[in-house]
Parts: sequence; C-alpha cells; structure tokens
Amino acid sequence: MLLNKQRIEERNGKHLAAHQRSFEYTASGINNTASILQKLLDFQVAIPSWALGTGGTRFGRFSGAGEPGNLEQKIEDIGLLHALNQSSGAISLHIPWDIPSDATAIKALAAKHNLKFDAVNSNTFQDQQVQTHSYKFGSLQHVDKAVRRQAIDHNIEVINQGVALGSKSLTVWLADGSCFPGQLNFRTAWQNTYESLQEIYAALPADWKVFVEYKAYEPNFYSTTVGDWGQSLLYTSKLGPKAYTLVDLGHHLPNANIEQIVSLLMMEDKLAGFHFNDSKYGDDDLTVGSINPYQLFLIFNELVEGMDAKAMNHATDLAWMIDASHNVKDPLEDLLQSIEAIMIAYAQALIVDTKALKEAQAVNDVVKAQEILQAAYRTDVRPLVAEARLRAGGALQPVQLFRDLKVREQLIKERGQTTVATGL
Repeated sequence: MLLNKQRIEERNGKHLAAHQRSFEYTASGINNTASILQKLLDFQVAIPSWALGTGGTRFGRFSGAGEPGNLEQKIEDIGLLHALNQSSGAISLHIPWDIPSDATAIKALAAKHNLKFDAVNSNTFQDQQVQTHSYKFGSLQHVDKAVRRQAIDHNIEVINQGVALGSKSLTVWLADGSCFPGQLNFRTAWQNTYESLQEIYAALPADWKVFVEYKAYEPNFYSTTVGDWGQSLLYTSKLGPKAYTLVDLGHHLPNANIEQIVSLLMMEDKLAGFHFNDSKYGDDDLTVGSINPYQLFLIFNELVEGMDAKAMNHATDLAWMIDASHNVKDPLEDLLQSIEAIMIAYAQALIVDTKALKEAQAVNDVVKAQEILQAAYRTDVRPLVAEARLRAGGALQPVQLFRDLKVREQLIKERGQTTVATGL
C-alpha cells in the first residue's frame, strides 16, 4: 500500500491555517528557527523490522489484524510511516527473523519507499529450528566451544547480509548470563564472550561498526554477562575503535541516570546511539515518551550539547532506532507516537539557551540552571516539528490522518484478519 501524496496535501490544507498561526507564535520566541527546522528535517529514526506486528510477553501475545506476514510487507509498513511523518527513513533488520531472499529486490523495494537500511541485528537469544546447538545456557559466553562457534558464525552471516543491503553496522545484544548463584564462573563467561566478540570484530568490513548492547536483567535474573554500560564499555574499549556501546532506554534499573551515562559515553567517543522506548518498572518497551518525557528531554539535552561540543553531525554520527513492543496498540499508530515524542524532545533540546546554562553552571546558580532547562521543556515545540514534516511532504497530523484514511482497514483488506508478523 502506498499513500498518495495528493491526499496528504489535501488533508494538510484543512489544518494549514491553524497550524500557521501556531507555528508563527512559537517561531516568534526562537532566535534560530531556520537552523532548528533544518536539523529536524535531517533527523531520521530507524524502524526495526520486528516492530510492525503486535508484541507480547512471556505470558502471551494477542495478534492484531493486517499484520505484515513477510519482509516485503514490513518495508511497505515502514514506507507508510515515513510517508506520514518523513522521519522514519530507515529500517533495521533482525536476522534470522527477516532474511532477504533477494537482497537486490529488497533494496529496490526499500528505495521505492525512500528507505535505507540501518544496523542489522543478530539473534542468539533464542533457538531456531535449523540450528545444531541450543543457546539455553548462553551463546558467546557458552562453556561449549561449539556453541560459541555457532553464535560467532551467525553474527558473521548477519554482517554479510548487511553488506548486501548497504548497512554499515551490526548490533549485538546477548541474553547470556545466569539464573542462579554458582551456575557459571563470571570471569570465564566474560573471557569467552570477549574472545567471541573479537572474532566478530575481526570480520567487520573496514567502514563498519559493531554496537554492543547491555541489559540489567531478563531473561537471566541472577547475572547478565553484558549487564550495564560499564561492562559494555569495557568490551568495546578492548575491542577497538570500531566498537561502540548501544544504549537501550529500557535496559536500566529504575531511577538510573541515563543522561549522565550518555554524557560520559560521548566524552569517551564510545556512544553508538539509541534504542528508544520508555518504561515504568523495567524493560517494559513502552511508547517513547509515554511515561517520562522529561527524562527523554534531558537525554537529548546532553546529546545536543555533547554533539555540538564535538562538532558531530546530529543526523548521521550516532545511530537512532526505536525498540518497543506494541502489546495493546496498533503498531503503526504506536510508532507514529514514538517518532513524534523523539522529535519533540530533540526540538526542545535544540532551543535550550546553552550559553546561559553554562554561565549559570559556572557560578553554581542551581535555580537559574533549572529555570533554563524547564523553560525549553515547557515550550510547545509541536508546531516546529509539524512545520518540518510539512516542508518535507509529510502530514501535519500523522496519527489522525492514519485513522482518517483508514490505513489499518486497508491493510486488513489486503492481508486478512489472521496474518501474524514474522519474528515476535
């Protein structure tokens, strides 16, 4: 299914006058509107191929209707998102859930929807029907060298798949760890994992990166072999300059200061980028910004300050991707909301009076520093984000247009009520 640009423009026309009033009011209070709009236009967030179907938990999964039953349909869904918001211009594949049967044809389909391929993701956290050895007791950490060899070879296969699609990075997330004291030797598990990652690192093309993700717990509840940002940083620092630490916003213990973690990783030139989501209790994989939008803003404030200090390109020097589970929402509506939340937090961070903030910090004016940050956070930047979408050819009101055009109903008509997305 392709969205007709004319239909988007017609719907925009109905809201244009009201939008223009809101935009002019917001822009009147901002000095660098043109620069901010250009940054918003350039900023793109990758959609993972596993996010187009209804998610679930270990207790069950309640499938939606009209879900994409193959990779081609997943690309079509991301194309729909990108047509609506003009900020979802990349897809991140999870192997082996989504292995292209014809890389050339898949690249052509993606190009038809103005999509590029972001990081490719390996999967050694579950067993596949065709594999010889089980990952029940780990993969890259496993005590059995044959299991480690299988996991290493899988990651190298994923790299090769990514090369064929034009990707430039590999994401490694490991469920490796232990559920009970005494189950494994921590040092041996760490060393096995490091040696396995070394082989994967050696297989990277010259212009590629590897992102080592971390997670505090689950599915192992006593220890995780890459359990926090410090452990990931230790791996990536020892591996070399093409290895970076990937931050998943849900992969932290409650009340962790993620913005400080981000700042320090950037300082060390080891921040890969993000898997965006939100959480209340743990790795809940909720809609971005649905629980703690202020934290998301504070993270982006550190990102913008750090990227500007290093003269980095906001759009391309870090990896931006959503990683969420849409258990009770329409996945496409949820993703539209997540992208909107990301763009709002980014825009708010762009309008922070950095000069005044540094002056307040230099004299320990805590009250002034708080006022400066909250002034930006409390500014309604939605008209700025909408204006950027409008200039790019997207919808002023993406979620509402998705519903008005009955996109889900059309997908159900094309695919049926009982299709189930591959992967999750």
